[in-house]
Amino acid sequence: MAQAHELANALNAVARSASFNNTQARATARKHGKVNWPLTKAENADFNPEVDGFETFVMEDGSRCAWVAGQGRYAGRA
Repeated sequence: MAQAHELANALNAVARSASFNNTQARATARKHGKVNWPLTKAENADFNPEVDGFETFVMEDGSRCAWVAGQGRYAGRA
């Protein structure tokens, strides 16, 4: 779960910007290098940014970095 926490910290630093969007989130995740992109794409197959907010990223260790809408930030989850 350490990978998800590391990515959450990186994403939360960028998310403070009023113009933060899914494109910026993906770019930050790509820089991280530990995202399992095939599983991330499968996880977000029915993703709708108007309803879901931001995508969930699946990490190589199986943990997830997910958007917590009520708190306006990303958090690592097992």
